[in-house]
This record gives sequence, structure tokens and C-alpha cells, in this order.
Amino acid sequence: MEKIIAGVAAFQKKAFFENKNLFESLADMQEPEVLFITCADSRIDPGLITQTLPGDLFICRNAGNIIPPHSNETGGMTASIEFAVAVLGVKHIVICGHTGCGAMKAALNPDSLKSLPHVSKWLSHCAAAEARVKARHETVGDEHILEMTEENVLLQLKHLETHPSVAAKMAVGSLSLHGWIYDIATGGVDSYDTKQQSFIPLADVVI
Repeated sequence: MEKIIAGVAAFQKKAFFENKNLFESLADMQEPEVLFITCADSRIDPGLITQTLPGDLFICRNAGNIIPPHSNETGGMTASIEFAVAVLGVKHIVICGHTGCGAMKAALNPDSLKSLPHVSKWLSHCAAAEARVKARHETVGDEHILEMTEENVLLQLKHLETHPSVAAKMAVGSLSLHGWIYDIATGGVDSYDTKQQSFIPLADVVI
């Protein structure tokens, strides 16, 4: 905690002071253009990856960047998505998976979750992605984690479309969805291209 506390002090003395006008403008309002949904993994920093400032991204994080399909059961992800889309009026939603994802590794190896019932239940929202990967291979291992990560991002995009607030905005063309994979080791970001039906470098994607 010493490092964290020292960081807060440094922020207050330097970063906050240097951006004082920005923070004052954000004190009573926010107008983010993007809802950024990513993994809770400590190695992922959305602001750093996108080089954005406070106020630019509305961020939701959880193990495996999962979006449960819409239901009558209220959850944190469902409420956050509804608020971001219906109240804040975000124009884009990014679901960002990442390399070496422990949640995806666990999803491919359900036996490893016997002592983690809540994690196991949460990762059941990846079941269709897991089934697709396992259908292609006689056995699965660490070499298939990236494939699982990609399938999971695509599955969660489908889940996202079941949310009424999202469906309504997409119907009138005022909301776009994006699926990304962030490579921790290289800093690369790939985005799913619907025409090519594959993940390609973000720089090559036409928005």
C-alpha cells in the first residue's frame, strides 16, 4: 500500500495540478463517447492503451470482460450498460479481451474451478465460446487461449446486442460495437473486422 499512497500524493502534487482545468470541468458532468468493457486483469490499463484523458471513457471491468445476456435479473454490468447507453449516450462500445487471460484459461479447464463456485458460475457466460473452441480440437491447452479469447469477445458482442438499450440505439444507427484483443507483450491491438470475419490490426480497420 505504501506505493499506492505515495502515488496518490504524487498525483495530487503534479498530475492533478497540471490538469486542474480538466478536472474542474469534469467535477459536475461527464460526456464519454465510448463505453470500454475489459478484463479486471491488473495488466490492463484502458487509459494508457488508448492514451485518453479522464472523462473520455466510461469503463466497466470484470473477470473475462463478460457481458451476461439480458434478463430480468439486475446485475452490475446490465445496469452500467443501460446507464452508459441510455443516459450518457455513448456512441461506441468496445469489448477488449487480452492475451494470456486467466479467465479464458480457466474456462477451457472447468475442473480448475471446483473450489471457486462463483467464478465458475460467472464463466458459464463463456460456455458457447468454449464449445466452439473445443469442437475444433481433440484436446485443448494453453496454445488455444488466444482462440478462446477471440471467441469470447465475439460471444460477448452478441450478448451485448440482447440488451434493450443497446438494441434500440443500434436500430437507429447511433451506436457501434467493436471487439478488440490487446497483446500485453507487444502493445498491439487487433479489432474484429466483420467483412474479413477475423481480427486484424486496429490501424487497418476502417471506422
